[in-house]
Amino acid sequence: MKVSYWYIFFAVVVLLNLVVSIYLAKRNDLEPFQKTAQIFLVWLIPIIAAIGLWLFHRSQDVPVSSSKSFGGGSNSSSNIIGNGD
Repeated sequence: MKVSYWYIFFAVVVLLNLVVSIYLAKRNDLEPFQKTAQIFLVWLIPIIAAIGLWLFHRSQDVPVSSSKSFGGGSNSSSNIIGNGD
């Protein structure tokens, strides 16, 4: 059985559109009309709209900072008082 590259391409496009459609449907900051219109655009202009809308909405999200500042500042829990020399 010979698998055509077109089948693989269409499967990837459908998977991309499906993932972005679910991503858009789960967003709480969009009204129902906006969700419907954007999902329609994703399926009307498959690759360009899917990637463009996904990137746009990802840039609007609040970034999660996983790193905390290291060192510096005073630590009141150490109970160490330094007077220098």
